[in-house]
Amino acid sequence: MLKIENVSKIYENGFQALDNINLEIPDGQFVAIIGLSGSGKSTLLRCINRLIDPTGGRIIWGDIDITAAADDELRLIRRRIGMIFQQFNLVKRSSVLTNVLCGRLGYINPVFSLANYVPPSEKERAMAALKRVGIAEKAYNRASSLSGGQQQRVGIARALMQEPDLMLADEPVASLDPATSHSVMRYLELLNKEDGITILCSLHFLSLARAYSDRVIALKDGRVEFDGLPSEIDNERFRQIYGEDAVEVEIH
Repeated sequence: MLKIENVSKIYENGFQALDNINLEIPDGQFVAIIGLSGSGKSTLLRCINRLIDPTGGRIIWGDIDITAAADDELRLIRRRIGMIFQQFNLVKRSSVLTNVLCGRLGYINPVFSLANYVPPSEKERAMAALKRVGIAEKAYNRASSLSGGQQQRVGIARALMQEPDLMLADEPVASLDPATSHSVMRYLELLNKEDGITILCSLHFLSLARAYSDRVIALKDGRVEFDGLPSEIDNERFRQIYGEDAVEVEIH
């Protein structure tokens, strides 16, 4: 269980990105976090793994208080939390395989890293991760040579190398075309259904949230505007979340 208790975040410029957020996320749930740009979606995800420190409140994962964790403990916590980024965050000049192996750095003996040595077992693990996302044949290609959808699949494979219990996906399909967006979302759905990984995925499009998530949390001005089943978001709820003039766009 992931518990978010009274979490707030105020940036140095005075902008309040999160305002007293309270949520409970059961293990194994696929949660879509929706809302306008600036509603707090990315800030919330980055507070969970402490890429951003919340201004107030607590984040409890199982019996661990993430917000109180010291640096050494936080490194161990982050090994179990995968992160997928909107802009992929790959080392473009390196091979796909090398990028995927980066997800294993928290487990590999530091001496191996210094010597630029990767145990064969870890290479096998990386190839298996690439096979799961349907891109094993690109293992020795430069990451820069891949399409956007392929690069995002590399990002998923890299996160898989951490053997995560929780996956945070920050706008993972925002820069992709509709068909590729569905392809990436299906891989996340597969990890949720087959591996039992808890998924928290921020999205702009409600149609994607309806198609793939068990639960939708909508943020507006840093507060929880809606928390429930995707099917419960009718036209009135949609306008409350996105504004009176908003029009729902379907991603086919």
